[in-house]
Parts: sequence; C-alpha cells; structure tokens
Amino acid sequence: MKILFVEDEPEMAKLVRAALTKSGFVTDWAPSLATASETIQSTRYDLIVLDRSLGDGEGTTLIPVVRKLYPSMPVLVLSAHGAASDKVEGLNLGADDYLAKPFMVDELIARVRALLRRPRDVVTEAFALGNVEVDVTLGQVSVNGQPLEVPRRELLLLESLIRRSGRTVRRSLIEEEVYGFDDEVQANALEPHVSRLRKRLADAGATATLHTVRGVGYILQAQS
Repeated sequence: MKILFVEDEPEMAKLVRAALTKSGFVTDWAPSLATASETIQSTRYDLIVLDRSLGDGEGTTLIPVVRKLYPSMPVLVLSAHGAASDKVEGLNLGADDYLAKPFMVDELIARVRALLRRPRDVVTEAFALGNVEVDVTLGQVSVNGQPLEVPRRELLLLESLIRRSGRTVRRSLIEEEVYGFDDEVQANALEPHVSRLRKRLADAGATATLHTVRGVGYILQAQS
C-alpha cells in the first residue's frame, strides 16, 4: 500500500513517515498543498493523510482534486482543531476520517488500516496471469489457487509487472512504484527483489515468469 502524507511540519512528517514505513506502507511526503497537488497528478496512492492547516492554504481544498482523479481514494484529515463542530465540518468537506492533534501514532496507524479495509465504491482490483493471481486491493497473491506470502517490496514489484503483463516495463517506472520518492535508491537496488521474486514464483510452480530485458527493464509473461 502506498500513502501520501501531506504535512508542513518536518519533524511531524519524519515521525509519522517512520511509523507508517515500519508498519509496512510505502510513504511519500508532500510539505505543501502545491506539492501534493502536483504529486497526485502523476502517482496513484491507496490513501492520503492530510493536515488541515498548511503553510500555503487549507488542506481540505485538496479533497475535491483527489475526488476528481480518484473518486474512491480514502482521505484522513489531521487537525489541531478537535471540537465536534470541526470534525463535522471536515467530514462534510469530504474527509473519510478526522483525527485531532495531538494524537497517538498507534491510533493513526489503526485508523489508516481501518480505512484501507473499508469497502470502496469500485470493483476490487485483481489481475491474473497464468496461474498467478494478485489482488491489489487486499495485497494478496495466490499461485494455482494457493496463497503465496510475498514481502512488501516484492509485492509492489509484482503488482507493477502484472498490471502490464506481456509488456516490457521500464526500470525507472518500477522504481517509482516500489520506492517512495524520498527513499534513497541505490544503483541495482531492484535486482535482489527481482531475483527473490523470480525464485519465489518458480518454487510455487507459477506459470508466469519474470524476465530481464537488459538495459531497459523487466517483463512478466505467461509460459507458452
């Protein structure tokens, strides 16, 4: 799951991003409304955590932009204004949940997980190739109908490839989807994940195989 955290306080951003990352989420940080607006135009997130009071404006003005692009994407609003009327106003402005500051990080994580479990008004995203099935919404993989445990980075890699099965996917595009844009991605950092995922699929008897296209990227194909 990939989350965008919109927050103009660097220390708060650092704390929350660390907690979200530890909990298994790829988390990008946008320090302003302008950055967030630009980011969501090019990157699809599973959820947005949005501070209401930002240096360049009212955070909830981002919600209509999000809804236009991704109608079902959940938005969790954070605010120093915790009165009942403020919460009602935030929810009426389109937020899916509203958490007052200060808050326990554990509560934030619990609310994030609850929002991601909540049924959305869209069809579940699921992809299949050969005997491999990936439920992107639930983050689950099965091979020949049997569940397969796949670590987070490998799961993101598999999702990126199976969405574009049969086509060569540029390495740079995969890196954008596997890593957050603030992650320090070392040269060849992707190769160990590719190697482990390839072996994991083969060991499970998958009829979808992962190939390297030298100098370009990778391709996931069904065996002929």
